[in-house]
Amino acid sequence: MHQITFYLDFVSPYAYIAFERLPQVLQGLSYSVQYQPVLLGGVLQHHGQRGPAEIPAKREWLYRHVQWLAQQHNMPLQMPAAHPFNPLPLLRLAIASDAQGLPNRHTCATLFRHVWQGGADAADATRLAALQQQLQPTREPGSAEVKQKLRSHTEQAIAAGVFGVPSFVVNGKLFWGVDALPMLRAYLDGAPWFDGPAWDAVKQLPSGLASKPAA
Repeated sequence: MHQITFYLDFVSPYAYIAFERLPQVLQGLSYSVQYQPVLLGGVLQHHGQRGPAEIPAKREWLYRHVQWLAQQHNMPLQMPAAHPFNPLPLLRLAIASDAQGLPNRHTCATLFRHVWQGGADAADATRLAALQQQLQPTREPGSAEVKQKLRSHTEQAIAAGVFGVPSFVVNGKLFWGVDALPMLRAYLDGAPWFDGPAWDAVKQLPSGLASKPAA
């Protein structure tokens, strides 16, 4: 059985689409998934990146693209009332729902659909309170223990090479993005390409921009 670690943040529409698509894409394979919430903003900050929604033209394209993807896959997706928003309450609630800080699929589905179905305000205090009542976490989401676990999850993701979400890590190999799902499927199916030199050869490829170009 393959063990997959799925790094996610509920603020990401691509993570939502990947979450909903994963069972269909991997149908027929023997695998288990560990869902690990991380703070996407912390991952991006570590790598010196801006969030895609911080770039106006990219933001507009992203929102069009995810809605198109959703209708292509016949799955519900409505933009929340405001985006991006602060995902910390949702991430902490997910972590608080499990003793190890690793929420199950039901919890993740509830949180993703809170954001990406219905078009409501994902950060609304009343809705968040109702969500907590529904999930009945075993720990206090605002506790220092839960906050530290989220920091630890994010640091572990960075150490594993994660630079964005959704990311899937299996046997030390990282697959990033919803469009990498077919590649993940091929790897789990035992496609011979993954045993060849191409996977590791890219690490040796020199950059043509090693020094800053003159103005």
